[in-house]
Amino acid sequence: MARIKGGMNAKKKHNRVLKLAKGYRGARSKQYRVAKQSVMRALASSYAGRKQRKRQYRQLWIARINAAARLNDLSYSKFMHGLKLAEIDINRKMLAEMAVNDPEGFTALTQIAKEKLA
Repeated sequence: MARIKGGMNAKKKHNRVLKLAKGYRGARSKQYRVAKQSVMRALASSYAGRKQRKRQYRQLWIARINAAARLNDLSYSKFMHGLKLAEIDINRKMLAEMAVNDPEGFTALTQIAKEKLA
């Protein structure tokens, strides 16, 4: 049986990695060994980044809700507890949106939360 060399497959694998490394500086985009390390790290970071983005958005929403609640003389935790007691189930994304774009509606929610806390 004739021997089959792996040159084509190796070239394909190298080109796949080098294509992902396009735009990197210096050897990171030219040499396979260095490019492979950079690409592996970049892919790991992008995976982690997709998880962090969700955390960062929640953090932003909470900061906005807290700022708006404090304008209405309530802390974030007391505001959220008041909403829970009032059985108002609005997620943080929508509350943050209301805090920025609908201050009157948000103030109404804070009044309801204050009544339930009292």
